[in-house]
Amino acid sequence: MAKSAKYLLIGSIEPYSGKSAVALGLAYQLKNRGFDVAYGKPLGTDMDGAPDGGGDADFQFIAQTLGLSESHLRPPVVMLDDATIDQHLHHPDSAGYRRELAGYRERTGGDCVLLEGPGTLQEGSLFDLSPIRIAEVLDAAVMLVVRFDSQRFLDELLSARERLGDRLLGIVVNDLTPEHSETLQTRVQPFLESHGIPILGLLPRHALLRSVTVGELARQLDAQVACGRERLDLMVESLSVGAMNVSSAMKYFSQSHNMAVVTGGDRRDIQMAALEQSTHCLILTGQLPPDPMVIARAEELEIPILCADLDTLTTVEIIDRAFGRVRLHEASKVECIAQIMAEHFDLSRLLEMTGWEAIAPANLA
Repeated sequence: MAKSAKYLLIGSIEPYSGKSAVALGLAYQLKNRGFDVAYGKPLGTDMDGAPDGGGDADFQFIAQTLGLSESHLRPPVVMLDDATIDQHLHHPDSAGYRRELAGYRERTGGDCVLLEGPGTLQEGSLFDLSPIRIAEVLDAAVMLVVRFDSQRFLDELLSARERLGDRLLGIVVNDLTPEHSETLQTRVQPFLESHGIPILGLLPRHALLRSVTVGELARQLDAQVACGRERLDLMVESLSVGAMNVSSAMKYFSQSHNMAVVTGGDRRDIQMAALEQSTHCLILTGQLPPDPMVIARAEELEIPILCADLDTLTTVEIIDRAFGRVRLHEASKVECIAQIMAEHFDLSRLLEMTGWEAIAPANLA
């Protein structure tokens, strides 16, 4: 069975494109169609937040979420951390890594294996484990997950098509905004299809998938939790900055949903106003402790308050980077991506292109 397993490498041309989300959503689709699905991640990149303090956090989360046995997992061959890189520079062993990768084929679980690739087509080259090399070793087809911010990404995709050749089945456009949708479907998609780059899915932007927990914000800001420690699992979907008068702030805050409000520690008026809106977190800057009255009201409403030892501009920049670049480690996000993939991904076309129809369960043949 192991020799007949089919591999699909899910890669990207830039980091934080949504590979983990697409892999998880596709796995659910395949499992629902009766396929025996396995999952792997040859290069470990997410060392923060792993439950056991080691390994790749995304790999462990997806394995647990899908309920996969050890035989259905292809764990990282190498972790891309400074220690491993330093060791490799002293004692290069690319051949050893490739042999370990080839060992994936000896595992018996799964008739179709979804592999989550590195963040770019270059990542892993130091170990001779770039996505292109991984695909060659495992005879894997490749599907790229991309974000469409402008038509400038066409150069990257044409280059990827040239480098990957016939292994590139197509792409999934993730986090697609309404303002970009028409341009992509009327001009970009026909162009890509004519150049041998089919679009297998157009996944619309969803606020929940771009959200971040209060706890993750606290970690990234290295902030102190003044109150609400038991509610750090609240999801933040938007950011508001309270730097105006209260009247303007109330109108501004009313337009946001599940927001984090960043304001100076001395702006008690703004803080109290924010607590009465759809606020999931107050983030105070300026190295001033929150007023007892604000803490009392926040505790009453169960809204966390974070104190960041940073200026407002730096705080806002860090939070802006956090949106859309966080782990898919909440049950609500898993349900969301499963639904989006079911509605906006062409599974039938993928099965036809991969040849996986031939290994379809009997009830689907």
